[in-house]
Order: sequence, then C-alpha cells, then structure tokens
Amino acid sequence: MTAKHSAPPNLKHFLKDDDLTVVQQAEVLDLAAKMKADRYAYPALAGPKSVAVVFEKPSTRTRLSFDIGIAELGGHSVVIDAQSTQLGRGETVADTARVLSRYVSAIVIRTFGDDRIEELAANATVPVVNALTDGWHPCQLLADLQTIAEHKPLKGTSIAYLGDAAFNMGNSTVIACSMAGMHVRVGAPEGYQPAPEVLARASAINTSTGGSVVVTEDPVEAVSGADVVSTDAWVSMGMADSEKRIGELTPYQLNGALLDHAADDAIVLHCLPAHRGEEITDEVMDGPHSRVFDQAENRLHAQKALLAWLLKER
Repeated sequence: MTAKHSAPPNLKHFLKDDDLTVVQQAEVLDLAAKMKADRYAYPALAGPKSVAVVFEKPSTRTRLSFDIGIAELGGHSVVIDAQSTQLGRGETVADTARVLSRYVSAIVIRTFGDDRIEELAANATVPVVNALTDGWHPCQLLADLQTIAEHKPLKGTSIAYLGDAAFNMGNSTVIACSMAGMHVRVGAPEGYQPAPEVLARASAINTSTGGSVVVTEDPVEAVSGADVVSTDAWVSMGMADSEKRIGELTPYQLNGALLDHAADDAIVLHCLPAHRGEEITDEVMDGPHSRVFDQAENRLHAQKALLAWLLKER
C-alpha cells in the first residue's frame, strides 16, 4: 500500500497578495531588505533543498530572479518548461502537484488562469507561489513595495497606477498597496478598471490599514501630487485587439507632460517588459524619476524573502 502524503497543518501558499496578512507582508518586506543588504547570509534552502519553478508562459525576470535567488539561498532550482513535460501532453495539474510535492520543498509557477494555480495548491503538500497568473502578480508587488520603501514610508504614500488595471498588475497593485496603508489612484478608461469584487476586497482591507482606493478616467487626476506613478504594458502576447487597446489607452501614456503633475520627488515604476513609446516614453523610463531597474532587481530579494518566510512558517 502506498503511503498517503497529506498537507501539513501550517502549510501556506502565496497565490494572491492577501494570502499574507498585513503583518506578514511587512515581515517579508523587512526580510527582503536584510537579504538585499547581505545577499548570502540567509541559507534557508541549504541542503540543498530543491524548488520547482514551472513556466507555462515565457519569462525573463521571473525565471532569472527565482533561479538565482534559490541558489543564493543555498538551494537547487528545477526550472521546468511545462511544454516539455507531461503537463504539455495533458497530465492533470493535480497529479503534477502530487508528484512535485514528493520531490521539492516548494513549487513556483507562472501560468494562465487562476484555476490552474488553485488546483495545484489544493493538491500540493508544499508551498505554492504565484509567479504570475491572469488575475494576480503578487511577487511583483512585493518587489514594488520594497522599491517604494527604499525611498518613502509605505503607509500614507500615494501611488497612481495608469492604463490597463483590469488584470493581474492592476489587481495586485490595488490589494497589496492597500495592505501597506497606501493611497491608490487608478487612472483607467471604462472597461480597463479593476473588477468590483477587487475594489470591495481593497475597501475591506483599508478599514484597518488606513489606505484608500480611487478610480478615475482622468489620468491627470490620478497622477496629480502622486508620490509614485506606476504602469505596465497595454498589450500582452496573443491579444487580438492590440490596435483598439492602444487607441483607448493612449491618453494614459506615462510621458513627461503627465509626470509633471506628480509630486516633485515622485518615483516611476514599470514591472517590465516595457513597450517604449506606448505605455511609457524613453524620457520617463530613462529619466531621473525612474526606479524601474531597481524594481527589477528587487524581484530577486523579495522572492528570496518570500520563499524563506514560507518555508520557515511550514
């Protein structure tokens, strides 16, 4: 008879931003800052323990930051292109979760629908980390918050998010920044705004953190006086309506004229890859307000901290 492997009672996954509590988010960010200051002082994966990093979508920063970060924690990363495995031939996510859990200490996955990562987590007996789904990009927001915290206190700071806010980056920005007690302003046209249920979740969070969320179709209103201005690409791979989307979102381009409405010491974020000349101009991305490449680096430190924290909790 095969022994049954069951999930430990304190198993914790990170599928969306508020899978951490407000206190836990702060703990991870504090650890990320310490890991950035001393990159090799925290061998949480010494052994080495292995982490599966599964990609059903292309990646540059996520692939590199997890692979390098796991090595810096003293572990071994098993980077998996899903199309070269049985997942690409129809093996169920549930079966894959059960097998990987016998081999590795954690599973990181970049996939499509949130239903896939939820099924993976439901059948895994090790922590599952969301490296991007259609609905959420929580690891990116940990890096964003770390970047902001290097320049400003998180609580009470205002952030304007411009463009398409009806998908993973918009959702995660609204929730994660609300958890940090920030004031979020979403500048997006109708059809590109966060879903009512996401705004309702943020509203509930803000009752305890003192943050806020405002949604406006006026990009100048969103940016005026903002301490942080953030955006993301308007067109993802495979989108058939790219010309329509670009036309509707062009008024929300993060350019010098729009940035002039932000605070004098505002910082600019973009999670990359950027479509220069569409959602952001060269003058802004390469300008003095930009912290885009610090933000990209902080994916490494924030994700190391997250993995170490999840495994410690387990």
